[in-house]
Amino acid sequence: MGFGENEHMILQELDTVLGQINQDDVQKALNLIEASEKIFFHGLGRAGYAGKSFVMRLMHMGREVYAIGDTNTPNFSENDLMIICSASGETSQFVAMANKAKTYGGKLLVFTSTPGSTLEKMADAAILIPAPCKDQEKSSFTSVQPMASLFEQAILLTGDAMVLTMMEGRSDEKDMFSRHSNLE
Repeated sequence: MGFGENEHMILQELDTVLGQINQDDVQKALNLIEASEKIFFHGLGRAGYAGKSFVMRLMHMGREVYAIGDTNTPNFSENDLMIICSASGETSQFVAMANKAKTYGGKLLVFTSTPGSTLEKMADAAILIPAPCKDQEKSSFTSVQPMASLFEQAILLTGDAMVLTMMEGRSDEKDMFSRHSNLE
């Protein structure tokens, strides 16, 4: 197979996976985002990069967002939201961080591919992306792509679709661009 065929297979997989995301779950997530004062994000690896792309767009929309671990991260409070991207939903440091956020009375939004996982059960809203984790033998859906590529791509596209939904009637690109980094 060549590049064109591989590109087509990836797009087909994304169409299949994105078509299975529960719209009610997305609306719950959007409601949590809208109701939060500050938004905190945690994710590692490629899923972390995809999640950071999403919260960067939330910042462009005027939301106060922070990445866990950055030195400028303020305290977390009961009116805040933590967003975690974890395919397995079992990463111990994410579970510990989610428990801490819940202790402070905050809300939790999780992007995961594992229904019934610890993080999915803890979440106030969970977006289940039916894509394989790193170990595809444990997944019900098999991807032609390596490891969790499909999950990571779906986070990026789901986040972009959520931002477009939030923009409807409120924000425009010019307004968002005014918050874009100008030190480039």
